[in-house]
Amino acid sequence: MRKGLLPLKVAIVMAVASIGVFTLDARAQETTSPVAQGQSLVDVKSIMDRRCVVCHSCYDAPCQLKLTSPAGVQRGASKQAVYHTERLSDAQPTRLGVDAQTVPEWRALGFHTVTRDPNEAESPGLLDRYLELGRQNPMPANAPLPSELGLALDRPLVCPTSGEFDQFSRDHALAGMPYGTAPLADAEYQALMAWARSGTALPSVATDIPAEIQDQITQWEAFLNSNDPRSQLMSRYLYEHLFLARLNFQGDDARRFFQLVRSTTAPGEAINIIATRRPFDDPGAGVFYYRLQQVTETIVHKEHLVYSMGPDRMARYRQLFLDPDWTLTELPPYGDAEGGNPFSTYMQMPAKSRYQFLLDDALFFVRSFIRGPVCHGATAVDVIEDRFWVSFLDPDADLSVTDPSFLQDGAVYLELPVSEADAGALGALPGFSHKNQVRYLEFRDARYKQAPIYETGFDYGSIWDGDGSNPNALITVFRHFDNASAMTGFHGGIPETAWVLDFPVFERIYYDLVAGYDVFGRVEHQLTTRLYMNELRMESEDTFLFFMPRDVRSQMHQGWYQGVLAEWLTYWHRRHVDGHFPTGITFATTTPKQEFLLTLLERGNGLWPTTDPINRCAEGGCPADQSGILLRDLADQTGDWVKYLPDLSVLVVEQDGGATELFTLAHDKAHSNVAFLFEEKARRLPAEDKVTILPGLIGSYPNFYFHVGQDQMAPFISALKSVRSQSDYMVLVAEYGVRRTSPEFWALSDRIYEMFLDQKPIQAGVFDLNRYKDPKAGDDPT
Repeated sequence: MRKGLLPLKVAIVMAVASIGVFTLDARAQETTSPVAQGQSLVDVKSIMDRRCVVCHSCYDAPCQLKLTSPAGVQRGASKQAVYHTERLSDAQPTRLGVDAQTVPEWRALGFHTVTRDPNEAESPGLLDRYLELGRQNPMPANAPLPSELGLALDRPLVCPTSGEFDQFSRDHALAGMPYGTAPLADAEYQALMAWARSGTALPSVATDIPAEIQDQITQWEAFLNSNDPRSQLMSRYLYEHLFLARLNFQGDDARRFFQLVRSTTAPGEAINIIATRRPFDDPGAGVFYYRLQQVTETIVHKEHLVYSMGPDRMARYRQLFLDPDWTLTELPPYGDAEGGNPFSTYMQMPAKSRYQFLLDDALFFVRSFIRGPVCHGATAVDVIEDRFWVSFLDPDADLSVTDPSFLQDGAVYLELPVSEADAGALGALPGFSHKNQVRYLEFRDARYKQAPIYETGFDYGSIWDGDGSNPNALITVFRHFDNASAMTGFHGGIPETAWVLDFPVFERIYYDLVAGYDVFGRVEHQLTTRLYMNELRMESEDTFLFFMPRDVRSQMHQGWYQGVLAEWLTYWHRRHVDGHFPTGITFATTTPKQEFLLTLLERGNGLWPTTDPINRCAEGGCPADQSGILLRDLADQTGDWVKYLPDLSVLVVEQDGGATELFTLAHDKAHSNVAFLFEEKARRLPAEDKVTILPGLIGSYPNFYFHVGQDQMAPFISALKSVRSQSDYMVLVAEYGVRRTSPEFWALSDRIYEMFLDQKPIQAGVFDLNRYKDPKAGDDPT
C-alpha cells in the first residue's frame, strides 16, 4: 500500500471486517428472524447484493444463477447457457418471474437447487459448499489469479448439481465463491454460511406503497385499460416501448420502481403475467389488462432503465396520442409480421406523435439499445465506434413526419428481420436486411429529391434542439468493447463519426435491438439483428453527411470505411455519398465537422455545457479543481500508453481534506472500420487510441480501479504516460491499482457504490464485476 493512503485503507478494511455487513438500502424493512450471531436476513441480503449479485444477475449470470431476489435463489442454477452463438433452434425462455412461477416448474425447465433442504439439516446446499470451497482455497493477496482460473465471459461452465459437487471441487479447487476475488471478511462469511445452512428464504425489497402512489397506480391502470379503440392502440404502443422500463413516480421513494406488464387479471386483483417472447406477441384470445407491478429485485445498473411517471406524463400522452384528430377503424393484429413493422402496425397514429414520444426520452431509448433485453449490448455494440455523438432530425424537417404519404408508401420497405422470423434457412441470412434497405434508401432518396428541402438543404434548424428545455437532444455514446453507455450532451474530443437519427431510423433501431430481439433466439435471428443494425448505423452516418459540405463528404466517408473489404461492403450495399444534396449551412472554417457539432452545443438555452472542461477545454471553460487540471494531460491524447488501459477504469482520488473524487477513464479504441462482425482485432488502430475522462461514474461494468491520494495524482499521471510495455503497466498496477485479490477490493467497491447511490439515488444500481480485469505479464494490450 502506498504511504499516503495507508491509514485510510487500513481503516476501511478493518471496518469491513468488524462490521461485516452493509445495509444496501436503508429503506429495506427489518426482520425479526435472526440467522446467527444477531445477523438479520436484511443484513444477509445486503452482503449477497454486494458480494454475490455483482456477478450473479440478469442473463449473463454464471449458470443462470440470478441472486437478485428470493425467487432467483429458489429457482437455482442451470447447465443451459442463455448466450449461445451456434444455436440452430430457439431455446426455451427462462425469464425469472415470467416463464415459470413455482420451484417445480423451474425444475421441469432444468434448473437445480442451490440451497439446502431445511428438513435435511445435515445435507449441505450448493451455496454453502461453494462458500466453504472459497474459504478453504483463498486467492493469493495482491497477486494475479492462478492461470487455471478463467475470467472470459464465454468460458465453459460446469454448473454442477449437488450430487456432482464433490468431483467438481476436486477438479476445480479454486472455483469457490466469491470467484477469483479477495475472500469475504470473517463476519460476512459467517453470516452467509449461517443463512445458507438455515434454509431460510431471503426477504424481497418490496415495500409498502403509500396511499398517494397507490392512487396514481389506480389512475394509470384505468388510463391504460380504456375501452376506446384509440386508447387501446396507444396503450399497446406504450407497452411495446416501456416493457423494460423501471417506472419511478415523481415524488416517490427514489428506490421504489414499477414495471408495466400484461396480466390476465384486472386491476385490484393479484397480477398474473402473460408470458410471451416479445412484447408485440399475441397475448391470447382472452381479455388482458395492463398493470403496474412493483419491482422486488435488487437494482442492478446494467438492466436499470429509469422512466419517470406522474400526472405530467399522463397529460403528455393525452396531448400526443389522444388530442390529435385521427381515426381507427379496427385494431391491428399481433404477431411477428406486425411487430416486425411498427410503421404499418401503427400507421393510423400520427407519425409526429410517435416520433416526439421517442424524442421526449431519447436517452432512455438509446440506453435501452444498450441495456435492453440482453443486459449488455453485445449484439449492438460491435457495429459502433467507441465514442460518437448523436443528434436527431427535427420533426418539422423529417419527411416521414411532415408528409403523411411517406410512411404510407414506404412502410413496405421498413420491415425488420423479425417479421420473417420463421421463414427461410440460414443460407438466406444476408439477403433480408440488404434487400429491404436498398429499396428503402432508393425510395427515401427519391422522395427527398421531390421535396423543397432538396433545393435548400438541411441547416441547423433541421436538427432538433430539445425545444429549448429537453437535454435529450444531444447524446454521447461510449462503447466499452462488449457493452456501452450513453449520456446527454457531447463529451470528449471531436469524434471520428457522428449520427443524425430520423424517425424511421430511431424506431427501427428500437424494434431491432429491443422489442424484436430475443436473447433466447437461434443464430439466424442473432445474425440478422446484427446485420440490420449495421444498415441502420450507415443510414445514420449518411444523414449526418447531408449537413457537411458536398466536397468533403466522400473523403469523410472513406475515413470511416478504410480497407478494401470495407469499400466492397459499401459498394455491395449500394451506399453512395450523395454529392448533389445541398447543405443549408455556410461554414466559416476548414473543419466543418467540428464547426457543425460545436455549434449544436450552443443551441438549446444552455441545456448542455458548450465545452468539456477536461477533454475539450476552451478558454474560460477549463477545470478549476486540481484533479481536473492534472487529468487534462491524459485526456483526448494519443500515445503508446493508451492501449494498455482497459475499456473502462475508475479513478478514485482521495483529496487532502478527506473528500473523495471519482473519475471514469474511457478507452476510445480506434478502428479502420466497424463494418464487420468478425476479426475486430485485425481492424484495430491502437496508435490512434485516446482516453476520454469524465467526472463521476459511467458504464455498468468497471474493468479496473485505480486508487490514489491527491498528492499522488501527478506521479500517477506521469507513470501512466511512461508505460511502454506490459511490464511497465504491471508496475503501474502494483503501485496504484486495486487488484481483484487486493484486501482493499471489496471495501473500495462498496465505497464507490455508496457514492453512486448518494449522487444519483434514482439511476444508481449495483455494478457488475464479471468484467473486472486481472492484469498479467503476458497480456496482449491490443
